Amino acid sequence: MILLPDSTRPPKPPKPIELPFFEEEDTCEVALPLAVQGSFAYKVPSSLRGRLSLGVRVKVPIGKATAVGIVERVGMRPRPSPLRLRAIREVLDDRPVLDEDMVRLCRWMAHYYLAPLGLVAQTVLPPGMLGRQDSRREPPPKVRRRLILTRTLGTLSERVEVFGRAHRQRAAYEVIESMGGAASVAHLVGRLGFGRPVLKGLVDRGLAKMVDEPVERDPFGDDGGPGGGVGSRPEFDLSNDQVAAVNAIDRLDGTGRTALLHGVTGSGKTEVYIELIYRQLARGRSAIVLVPEISLTPQTVRRFRARFGDLVAVLHSRLSAGERHDAWRALREGRRRIAIGPRSAVLAPAPELGIIVVDEEHDSSYKQSDRAPRYHARSVAAMRARSTKAICVLGSATPSLESWHNAVGGRYARAALPHRVTPRGLPGVKLVDGQAERISAPGNEASRSVLSEELADAIAARLERDEQTILLLNRRGYSTILECGGCNRVWTCRRCSATLTYHRRRQRMACRYCDFQQGTLARCPDCGQAGVLQSGVGSEQLERQVCETFPHARVARLDSDTTDTKWAHRDTLDSFGRKEIDILVGTQMVAKGLDFPGVTLVGVINADAGLNLPDFRASERTFQLIEQVSGRAGRGDEPGEVLVQTLRPRHPALRFAASHDYHSFVEQELEDRAELGFPPHSRLARLIVHGRSEQKVSAFAGEIASIARQLIRKNELLGTDVAGPAPCPIEKIKNRWRWHILVASARAKALGRVLDGVDRARLSLPGGLRLDIDRDPEALL
Repeated sequence: MILLPDSTRPPKPPKPIELPFFEEEDTCEVALPLAVQGSFAYKVPSSLRGRLSLGVRVKVPIGKATAVGIVERVGMRPRPSPLRLRAIREVLDDRPVLDEDMVRLCRWMAHYYLAPLGLVAQTVLPPGMLGRQDSRREPPPKVRRRLILTRTLGTLSERVEVFGRAHRQRAAYEVIESMGGAASVAHLVGRLGFGRPVLKGLVDRGLAKMVDEPVERDPFGDDGGPGGGVGSRPEFDLSNDQVAAVNAIDRLDGTGRTALLHGVTGSGKTEVYIELIYRQLARGRSAIVLVPEISLTPQTVRRFRARFGDLVAVLHSRLSAGERHDAWRALREGRRRIAIGPRSAVLAPAPELGIIVVDEEHDSSYKQSDRAPRYHARSVAAMRARSTKAICVLGSATPSLESWHNAVGGRYARAALPHRVTPRGLPGVKLVDGQAERISAPGNEASRSVLSEELADAIAARLERDEQTILLLNRRGYSTILECGGCNRVWTCRRCSATLTYHRRRQRMACRYCDFQQGTLARCPDCGQAGVLQSGVGSEQLERQVCETFPHARVARLDSDTTDTKWAHRDTLDSFGRKEIDILVGTQMVAKGLDFPGVTLVGVINADAGLNLPDFRASERTFQLIEQVSGRAGRGDEPGEVLVQTLRPRHPALRFAASHDYHSFVEQELEDRAELGFPPHSRLARLIVHGRSEQKVSAFAGEIASIARQLIRKNELLGTDVAGPAPCPIEKIKNRWRWHILVASARAKALGRVLDGVDRARLSLPGGLRLDIDRDPEALL
């Protein structure tokens, strides 16, 4: 049993002890990327005092190993007992890798999300810059070898005397001379055909020298897709609504406030972002632009590079370590002033930060839930803007209820784009009743088409008119459930409480939580019956049925199974943009931010699947997904149409999405949330206990819930409640049983006090158990 200290009783005064006296410059505190709270105190040798400052990296001893950490404080906090400090061994940076603003942001993230400061700093910096010395892998800079002439041969006679019969050396000399006195060795050898011995001969004669020059790795520098490259500034006129939105948001300059930009799909939010960033750059500041999906990055980069050229840098996890380091350095040094990327780009270096844009701010991918720090990029963006007096812009056609609640309550400023910039309005949306479709087309699921007759006819009409179609089914794989027809056995993961998904092309069954895989079986291992019944349609099966129904159509699929390589997203979307693909099938990747004028039809398959999840945000996510994917249709000269296949056509989320009525949906959803006490009417945290012993997990989860309730009572935290413990909806993942407790409070400070007390309980964790604290969770599975 964990004993909770009585916080109402004043602590006993400590016994007087003699502490060693340390001058401020004699000590420092270092944050190491370890799963322990707090920083480590070290002595600073006199030889290093002049180089030490806040935010630099240092090499320090830790146990018997050596690690690299960040100086979090120069000097040392008062300690309760005498210390014999070990000395730091090396200062690795001439200037801080984290400036004072970023150190302040890291401290806030560590406090708010209850994460070790060293792990926060490791998240901020490129991979390999922090950690144990034996595991640190900071990529070396990429260099380009150049040959530079060091001696001028002015006369013909001088050249004859120097080169004699070395005609190739003379030719190389004169070529380099014609190129301004310097040339790339790779160009001279690969393009012009000079051998390396010839170039070495110029060096040996004292006529030239070899120089290694650093080269910035820019994966998007040679992008030649539609509208790509670093072309001239595009000419476009802002609409009256856009001008009003730009002016309203720009008036917040220097205040550190957040603005919600609520614009319907196709209303030109990106042009508003570009104009706002242009104004900030003109003031000598920098910008950060967040997108929810890596698949959106190439398209976004092209639009911004067309306006801002080489000022744009890209940061995301699919880039090589060297590319990420080069982009980080260019931003830190001010050579690039606009950072674009998904969630982690909110932590990019940005000297003189002027604006942070969070596009599609409602998207759940902005929350990091799988590891500490479990931060939400939207919240971090607002806090970073506040501390640097920058503007934070949250843009969406379907704002999260939290952001809408903040805007209505006056905490955020508001701007609206209620109309599309194209001649056509929002597409018409029709709900296709799947129950009626089943009655009219009886038969088993395997023989029944995924496409309704109405949707199939609409696709055929688009093919005849050379128009494009997007089909959304938010499940990957071929079949999501495999069942024996004899004994009704369902194939499940050995390590997780989840069914295996069948992937037909790979002929494998796989778990979507732990990546466990096994081959398909000809017979059931329990009863021996041959054949397996398949149910639950995935995007792979939808692609196959579309190809069979329309054999002459050009079909492609966009999901995590087809985009596991670096440029797969870009290549598929580029082909679709060039109209080399007629029908694009995919998961939620096809619903976000894509702008293709040729798309006139969007079909949604099994639209209500997300409504069945045990999560209070299920209705909100379903509405957002339908509204977002609907917005992909009708962005050109032709009108758009959306057909949504559902078994629950009378559900409010679907009805409001069909009428593009965001305000009515929000009004009803806020009422439902208020009755249950869920966000945005409260602040929520999820405590997850997990381990290999289900009995130990459930017992310790009970103790954690008791601690939380005891803290609430002792501190008289009115309006704060605890629910649970209970098994998670997915009880086991990777052979670890999972129980959770929910803590909700009307006040953020009250919730923080409870979480601080619970966090101290981690020190008493039984062996093999872990306690994860997820503040502001996006999912409850």
